[in-house]
Amino acid sequence: ALESARPFRAPHHTISAAGLVGGGTPPRAGEVTLAHRGVLFLDELGEFSREALEALRGPLEDRSVTIARARSSVEFPCSFALVAAANPCPCGRGPDSGECECPPGAVRRYRARLSGPLADRMDISIAIGQPSAAQMAGISGEGSGAVRDRVIAARRRQAERLGVGRTNAGLTPAELRSTLELDHEARKLVRDGFESLRLSGRGHDRALRLARTIADLAASDRVEARHIGEALMLRSQEPRR
Repeated sequence: ALESARPFRAPHHTISAAGLVGGGTPPRAGEVTLAHRGVLFLDELGEFSREALEALRGPLEDRSVTIARARSSVEFPCSFALVAAANPCPCGRGPDSGECECPPGAVRRYRARLSGPLADRMDISIAIGQPSAAQMAGISGEGSGAVRDRVIAARRRQAERLGVGRTNAGLTPAELRSTLELDHEARKLVRDGFESLRLSGRGHDRALRLARTIADLAASDRVEARHIGEALMLRSQEPRR
């Protein structure tokens, strides 16, 4: 029977690189392929091996995995949304909490599991502060039903603009630039953000795609400076209270 729901995969942090992206003899699909058209959730990101995390770089860029063997090769699709969560340090309290007992070297090694090139492939990277009692009780902020409606409307806008089945994530650099039509203020903000955040070319384009999606969620035909600013903020890794 065909599945009616998109896949959600959440492998344990002890998984090997082959288990994550595929491998073996005969070649078998990994978690990235099992999450195709769905979500791959990596909890406790800092506990995954560096080898396993680095193996994600190709799949995130190419949206496919090729496993080559002596007599043949197999290509598996893997277009997925990567969602990850990590503590600020091994003990979980954070070096700035005043309660962290982790040696500085342990904190550096823990954070180094996520390399710069892999982090560059993530559209949103933010630190989350301690939630308030009201937030824990679920009595503040926007409800999930309202968020769902906005997401559905945004995806409908993207389908009308790009074609059925396509989203902003699949925009080529040429398509991205042809659909933005940024005004002077927005272009200046892009330039300033590119320099202040030291974005790579990949990071620059990902920030623009994110801004396009933020505009769609706001039901805006144009990408304005406020959308650019929010997209850059979501890549800044600054705590949000």
